[in-house]
Amino acid sequence: MKARSRASNHSAWPSFAAVTLPPHADGPLGAVRSLVPEVRARAAETEAARRLPPDLVTAMADAGLFRMAVPQSLGGLETDATTIIRAIEALACADGATGWNLMIGATTAVLAGWLPDDAAKEIYGDPGVITGGVFAPRGRARPVPGGYEVSGRWPFASGCQHCDWLAGGCVVDDDPIPRMLFFPRDDVSIIDTWTVSGLAGTGSHDMAVDDLFVPAGREVAVGFAEPREPGPLYHFPIFGLLASVVAAVGLGIGRAALDELTELADVKTPTLASRRLAEQPITQVELAKAEAALGAARALLTHTVARTWATTVDGQEVDDTDRARLRAAATHAAQTAASVTRAMYELGGGSSIYATSPLQRHFRDAHVVTQHMLVAPPTYGLAGRVLLGLPDDTVLL
Repeated sequence: MKARSRASNHSAWPSFAAVTLPPHADGPLGAVRSLVPEVRARAAETEAARRLPPDLVTAMADAGLFRMAVPQSLGGLETDATTIIRAIEALACADGATGWNLMIGATTAVLAGWLPDDAAKEIYGDPGVITGGVFAPRGRARPVPGGYEVSGRWPFASGCQHCDWLAGGCVVDDDPIPRMLFFPRDDVSIIDTWTVSGLAGTGSHDMAVDDLFVPAGREVAVGFAEPREPGPLYHFPIFGLLASVVAAVGLGIGRAALDELTELADVKTPTLASRRLAEQPITQVELAKAEAALGAARALLTHTVARTWATTVDGQEVDDTDRARLRAAATHAAQTAASVTRAMYELGGGSSIYATSPLQRHFRDAHVVTQHMLVAPPTYGLAGRVLLGLPDDTVLL
């Protein structure tokens, strides 16, 4: 089959020993590199406010980070999957909540590849627009002349306070195919529910609409319909992409925990000990094991994403077996990153529990990542059934 016209960027990932971005990086990676110091310095502020600082959101938008998945036909960057994942991971290493909100804002924009032309231009034609939403079909859309009447309430609407448009998954009467419908932010009620253990700075409150009229065309049936855009980003398995970027947030947090423990070990002498934490054999063993585990999980996800991307660039369909491998790799990365973060938290001892220690925030954030349905342990069951050749509903692959 003939390859699609869009070229890919096969830039290499950095060594697993550090989430580093080269000084000469341009595009999204250069933008992330310039923002990392401020994002890291404001992590505590972000958590305390339970949302990203508005000026930081503006800086991210001005840098084009929320346009990574917007089609080139709409003035977007239409970035390759590996670069999107790498940018999210690097920002999450600076602050998990900021990386999470970039993940939501950037990947919601991939829906532009399915929207009809007029709706896509209406929503994504503005270069400063930020979108977010919730895929879970917790709303109900009733067909009416010219569109739909929608009511529903969706939890986990990350970044809803700084979005211009929000999308909610809906069931349309008796149609078995769910759809995501787009609403202007001003038409949506935000209910303050986000008082949580981790990723507190993501502002993932509930959102709701009540008998809202939504014009026809502002809906997409992601996973059930062919995308309008021809580029490989829109033919890459959508749920595999979403699982991978969620995992990228976890990998960034895990890397941050390793770096924080390494710094702490150099200056801390545990109570009743005569040697620094870095000189303790248990620290050396556990740190090395954690480095290897995080690096291996990251390498597997990198390899699997790259292989899937190459298949898509070649114009081939990604079969269920490779989709299952992609989902398993993403879940493995998120779960491993949380285990590594927990190990670093434990190695830090009493120092880890203070609010001034980033280790306690990394610990909490990493374990919220693992609760996302796309990388939660049940994902292994779905992937395993497919790999064993057993019948299953593979739509969410």
